[in-house]
Amino acid sequence: METTIFSTPVPSSTLLTSRWTSRPKHSRHLISVSLLKPSPTKTEAMSIATKTVYKDNFFEHLAIDYLFKAVQDTVGMRNEESGYESLVVAARAVFLSFEPIQQRELVVKALQYAIPGPLSVLIKTLFPPSKFSREYFAAFTTIFFPWLVGPCEVKESEFEGSKERNIVHIKKCRFLETANCAGMCTNLCKIPSQEFVKTSFGMPMNMVPNFDDMSCEMIFGQNPPALQDDPVLKQPCYKLCNVKHKHDTSCITKGHEEMEQTEVKEYINTFNYHQQ
Repeated sequence: METTIFSTPVPSSTLLTSRWTSRPKHSRHLISVSLLKPSPTKTEAMSIATKTVYKDNFFEHLAIDYLFKAVQDTVGMRNEESGYESLVVAARAVFLSFEPIQQRELVVKALQYAIPGPLSVLIKTLFPPSKFSREYFAAFTTIFFPWLVGPCEVKESEFEGSKERNIVHIKKCRFLETANCAGMCTNLCKIPSQEFVKTSFGMPMNMVPNFDDMSCEMIFGQNPPALQDDPVLKQPCYKLCNVKHKHDTSCITKGHEEMEQTEVKEYINTFNYHQQ
């Protein structure tokens, strides 16, 4: 997979966001442009100015489509996007249609659907928690999952008094950059992934996203803090949140009740998404 960074000028005054109507399958019409207030932070403006462009190869497209189908079959919803965007649109629909606990449960079910139970049991049996397994999980992630999370590398840390290469450092998370929503990152990636890896493979894992630069660390062997104590859940979303446009913690801690039901339906229709 190749990645390219394109820089585009960002106005110094205000940034504009565009919305799309529900549309026929092969047409899109830009219907309105609205000012988004308050103005973005410097970090957010820089993030918008440097958009990562991914060139997925044939096998990466297969992996994206496979995970997308797993999400669709689990939730019972369809959208007409393609490639990685189809996965994010499906995740956004789940985020707007269900409460946080339900969102996390659905993602765990989708992951369980994607990875057969016998394979999970085999991995859990062959790789019980140890230095080897922690380093193996970290190396495996950097080799086989850049299509999902973006470019990443293994980093060394001190674990129980010794040095281990058990941390995956994601330089700029592809999902977070595309979704641009702290709530989607937390409820549709961080929390369900931690639970899935622990219950399916027996491997504790703590994911620590950095919402300032969109990086993330996956720490294998480390149990995540309790939800009420996790500092990630106490951070506000982006001023330029793609979903709720609210610069507060409601994206993470509360569900779609924060938005008017008509607004939820309108937003879902924007992405030409429908239930089976």
